[in-house]
Amino acid sequence: MLHMLKTYIDTNWYREEGATAVEYGIMVVLIAVVIIGAVTALGGGLSEVFQTTADELPGDRGGDGGS
Repeated sequence: MLHMLKTYIDTNWYREEGATAVEYGIMVVLIAVVIIGAVTALGGGLSEVFQTTADELPGDRGGDGGS
């Protein structure tokens, strides 16, 4: 009985299938953290650039969509 348990552990302990799913999960989380960090860091600067561009455009800025 003990020999069967040792054989089962030896053959299944180092299987790679489960590790790849965990690795993909970790990669997805890290990519999400990088994207959130980039959007947070650049968000204020991009908003300022768009606002400056909008302020320099000629025309009515009434906000009614032109209708």
